[in-house]
Formats: sequence, C-alpha cells, structure tokens
Amino acid sequence: MSIFATEIIDEEWGNYFALTGAGYAALIILMVGILLVACMIGNRGGKAKFNTKQLVFSAVAMALAMVTSMIKLFELPMGGSVTLCSMLFICLIGYWYGFSKGLLAAIAYGFLQLIVDPYIISIPQMLTDYIFAFGALGLSGVFSGKKHGLVFGFLLGVFGRFVFVFLSGMIFFGSYASSYNMAAPVYSFVYNGSYIGAETLVTVIILLLPPVSKGLAKVRDMAI
Repeated sequence: MSIFATEIIDEEWGNYFALTGAGYAALIILMVGILLVACMIGNRGGKAKFNTKQLVFSAVAMALAMVTSMIKLFELPMGGSVTLCSMLFICLIGYWYGFSKGLLAAIAYGFLQLIVDPYIISIPQMLTDYIFAFGALGLSGVFSGKKHGLVFGFLLGVFGRFVFVFLSGMIFFGSYASSYNMAAPVYSFVYNGSYIGAETLVTVIILLLPPVSKGLAKVRDMAI
C-alpha cells in the first residue's frame, strides 16, 4: 500500500497492483519532467538543435530501429519480443551525440512505436510502456565519448527500459500472475526480463565481436 499504488486482492485473478489518483498524476508529471529536463539540458550552450549531419544519422538509426523491431525472433502474447538488435540503433544516437539528444530521439522513437505497434489498455500504461520505456534508451548518452561507452551506454539504456516495463507489468498486468502461481512483481520480472534479457545478451555478444566494434567506431567517426 502507498499513495501511488494499492494492492488489489482478487480471488479469481490473484493479487495485483492498481494505481491511485496520485499514481496516475505521478506518471504524467514524470513524463513531463523528463521532457523538460531533456530540453533544458539540450538548451545549454545553444546545443538543443540537431545539425544536418546529426539529423541524417539519427533518422537512419531510427529507421533501422523500426525495421529491425519488426524482425521478431519470438514474441510474447501480451507484448514484448526479441528483435534483431533494434534497441541498439536507438542507443547509438545517445552514444554519438550525448544524453540530451539521445533522450529526445529515444522519446520520439517511443511515439513511433506507439503509432506503428500499439498495445494499449490505459493512458498510464501507454506512457509507461512506450514513452518512458523507449525514452529510457536515451540514457546511453551518459557514456558518450567514454571508453567502451557504447556497451556501457547500451546496458544502461536497456536497464532503464526494463525498469519501466517491469513497473508496467507489475501494476497493469499483475492480474495475470496468479495464472502462473506467481506474485505480481515476480511475474513481471520473469515476463519482461525474458525477452529484454535475451535481446540484450545477443546484442552485447555481437557488439564485442572485433569486426563489429571496429565498424561501429568508424560509423561514429563519420557521425560526429
């Protein structure tokens, strides 16, 4: 029990969590806050705008992310799938251009995913699964310019996405947990961790291959 969520006891579906009015408000405020922080960080020093080269490379990366997101190695029944390294292409933007631009691009990608492949049961769930979760991939920009920055940035971005989909699974889809004799948090962790963990593992292995790492380093040189 808290001011943001309350536990619902249901004999048929089992225990799950539901947001309170304060919880709904907090999600919306968080979304607005993320946008404002990204804009304020980007506005420092007049660097909010993408230049032509950055727009071109970011657009290509987002297009590749959309295409590879449709190549699903396997898909779970209530959303979530292992794709052909689609998260990597969004993390590349943050790795190339830093946190603020990476975050803005990732949030924009979240809106694109919402339009192309929506799975919506409520506005808070939509914000959490799409805008917050995909927007978190922009955290990759924290390691921009650092040694092994792409790998660490990718892992941070994916972890950020996992946090939001975990919360979504626990709060909005926790009623399904009883069907598997699990508590809602455990169910959400297993469900969302399965596809995000699998894609993360595959992507990191690919990133660590010398030809791939060298190739991406050359792409970064061209992008910046």
